[in-house]
Amino acid sequence: MKNGIVYFVGAGPGDPRLITLKGKQALEEADVILYDRLANPKLLEYAQPACHFIYCGKLPDRHFMKQAEINALLIEKASEGLTVVRLKGGDPSVFGRVGEEAEALYQHGIRYEMVPGITSGIAAPLYAGIPVTHRDFASSFAMITAHDTSLKGTPNLDWEGLARGVQTLVFYMGVKNLAFICQQLIAYGKSPSVPVMVIQWGTWGRQRSVKGTLMDIHQKAADEQIKNPAIIVIGDIVSFQKHSWFESKPLIGRHIMMITSGEEESPIAKELRENGADVIEWPKWNVQKTPIDENILNRLESFEDILFTSRRAVCEFFRMLASKKMDIRQLRGRLSADSLSAKAELEKRGFDIASNIQYNGALLIIGEKQTVQERFHHLDLCSSYDVFITHENVIDDRFTSIFKRTIDETPLQLILCENKKCMEQLIREKGRIGVLPEQSKEPILVVCLSEEAEETARQYGFPDVHRVKADGTSLIDYIHNHQHHAEKRLLHT
Repeated sequence: MKNGIVYFVGAGPGDPRLITLKGKQALEEADVILYDRLANPKLLEYAQPACHFIYCGKLPDRHFMKQAEINALLIEKASEGLTVVRLKGGDPSVFGRVGEEAEALYQHGIRYEMVPGITSGIAAPLYAGIPVTHRDFASSFAMITAHDTSLKGTPNLDWEGLARGVQTLVFYMGVKNLAFICQQLIAYGKSPSVPVMVIQWGTWGRQRSVKGTLMDIHQKAADEQIKNPAIIVIGDIVSFQKHSWFESKPLIGRHIMMITSGEEESPIAKELRENGADVIEWPKWNVQKTPIDENILNRLESFEDILFTSRRAVCEFFRMLASKKMDIRQLRGRLSADSLSAKAELEKRGFDIASNIQYNGALLIIGEKQTVQERFHHLDLCSSYDVFITHENVIDDRFTSIFKRTIDETPLQLILCENKKCMEQLIREKGRIGVLPEQSKEPILVVCLSEEAEETARQYGFPDVHRVKADGTSLIDYIHNHQHHAEKRLLHT
C-alpha cells in the first residue's frame, strides 16, 4: 500500500478567519485530523463528513497525549495511505515541536508538507493594539519560550543578551514565570519602568489584556487572574498602545452558545462574532443525501407553485436535476422561498421570486426532511401539495466532545435559542455537552428569539430567561447592556 501524506498546518492564534488558504484546503481534503487544544475547533468544520478527529491537546498541568504517541499515530495513519493533517495552534514551527514529528515521519519514509500559520506572538499584540515593531519605538523583536524548565523550573536564557540587545521581547506561555522573567531582565539592565502587557487568549472572543511595568505587572496579572494561554510583550513599544480595536468591541469576553436548527451558519452567530463574542454553534449538522424522487421530477411541469425551504434545498434540488440531465425550463410554476437564504440562492441563479402569495393550485414543497415534516405537516395551505425531500440533517457527534471540553474550560455566560425546536434540542441533549444551568454556580442567561422558545424554557425551569427581538442590533445591544449591568452588580456585592 502506498503511504499517505501528512500536512503540518498552522491553525493561527485563535480567530478562525486567520487560517491560510492552503491550510483550509488541507483540512478539506483530510481523512484524519490530529488537533491541539489551542487550535480553534471551528476550523474542523472545513473537514469532510467522513474525516476522523483525534484530540492531542495539552494543558499546562497535564498532557492528554504524549509526544511519542502523537508521532506513532501520525506514522500509523499515513502508513494506511491516508491524508493526515496535524493541526497546530499558531505557526507549527514556533514552539510547536514540529521538528520532532517531522523527523519521526522522515525516519519512516513518509511524505509531509509544512503549511505556515500566523503565530500568536505577532497576532495577539496586534489585536491588543501593539505592533511588535515601530520606527519610533522598536526595530528588533524576539520570540521566546518561557516554558523552558531547565533552571529549577524557570527559563534558562541569555538574559543579558535579551535585556540589552532586543527592543521588543515576546514571551510565550510565561505567566507562571512572569515574576522571574521581570526580575531577570531588571537584574541584567532593563529599567523597572519598562512597559509590559500580558494578553490572554489573544484573537479569541475571550481575549483580555493587562498593562503594567517590569516592576508591577506580576501583581497586576495576578489581580486580574490572567492565566495561560497568554503572550507577554515587553518593551517601549507597549507605550504606543492607546486602545485595543479588538477588545473595544461591544461583546468581547462574552462566551455564547447558539442552539442551531439547520445546516447553514446562522447570520446571527456571524454577527455576534463580528462584534467580539466567542460563539459556539451547536449542534453541528451533517447533510445526508436522500434518494431522488423521480415520480415528482417527472411531474414538474404540473406544479403551479414551487416553494423552497432553505438555501441547501435549492442547491441540492438543482444538483439532482443536473444529475438527471433535466431541463430547468420544466419549472413553469411560480418560485417562492421560505427563508432569505433560499431567496438569495434562487435569485443568484437568475429566477424571479414571488412573495406574499396565496397557494391555491398544485404546490410542490422542496426541502430537508425534518423541516418539511415539522413546519408544513399541520398547516392549512389552502392547496393540495406534494413534497420533494432533498436531504436530511443529522447531528454530527464528532463535535459533541469538542464542545463539552470547551465549555468545561470556559464556562458559558449565555445560551441563545432562535425557536422552540432549538430549545427542545437543548433540553434533550444538555447533559451530553455539559450544559446544566440548574447546577451552574452563576445562572446562565437564556435569550430566546421567539415566544414559543421562551415559553418552553420557562416550562423547563431555566432561572434566567429573556426574549429579545431577532434583529442583530437589538440582540447585540441587549447582550452588551445586560452583561454591563451584571458586572456592576458584582462590583457592589
